[in-house]
Amino acid sequence: MRILVTGADGQLGREIVQRLDGKAGYELTAMDIDKLDITSSYKVFDTIEALRPHVVINCAAYTKVDACEENVDLAYRINAIGPQNLAAATFDIGAKLVHISTDYVFDGTSKVPLKEDAKTNPINVYGASKKLGEEMVRSLNPRHFIFRTAWLYGDGKNFVRTMLSLGQKGDTIRVVNDQIGSPTSTVDLSNCIIEMMHTNSYGTYHATCQGSCSWYDFAKEIFRLKGMNVEVVPITTEELGSIANRPGYSVLDNFMLRLIDKDIFRNWQDALYEYIREDK
Repeated sequence: MRILVTGADGQLGREIVQRLDGKAGYELTAMDIDKLDITSSYKVFDTIEALRPHVVINCAAYTKVDACEENVDLAYRINAIGPQNLAAATFDIGAKLVHISTDYVFDGTSKVPLKEDAKTNPINVYGASKKLGEEMVRSLNPRHFIFRTAWLYGDGKNFVRTMLSLGQKGDTIRVVNDQIGSPTSTVDLSNCIIEMMHTNSYGTYHATCQGSCSWYDFAKEIFRLKGMNVEVVPITTEELGSIANRPGYSVLDNFMLRLIDKDIFRNWQDALYEYIREDK
């Protein structure tokens, strides 16, 4: 199976490449922006026509939420035009497209975990640009898998490593306690993607680790597992003073994966324990 991974130097891209590179049955091509700018339609079409992959896994995205508010065109170019180009090009050669989306397509007003058919209503530029990216993929290539995930961490800059770095400095850490979500390991998400890409079960899926917490709870658990005595102070989103609005509650229900017996995600604490134990 020929696989093309875009955004290959991001956290999820690195995890997928690590799991597929050199494995029997896979011919892997990994590209980041220096090799393939997905916002360029002619580069995308030329690359996909030359490689003729069976599956394209799009891990490329502009995920700096506050920066999206100040760089609106760039956010839409990467998060919407990029997926549009990939969807059109993969459709042309009959390939499957795996596209990664986000819990930020929702407004955060729900009080219960959100199923895939819940109404989207993004409250910031990042979420709106990702929502449009989803729509581009659905409209241009029926052979698609859209995975909405949340609070992702893996090999790269992420919340876990940021907390550990701050904790080592001995400072008191202020962490938001009124945003609720599901921390998700790139290990679990990549395992799900690789399993699903071999199927024809196309559609939109929620794909997060089980359970939920606040960022404050997440930070406390990181330090507990690491055995670090760090003072963590809960604060509100308003006190944090971010540029972009954030959904207060964006817990996703892996409903569609569960219906087809493909919900292989662990509890978020178990996945975090493994990550902290193994991360160097």
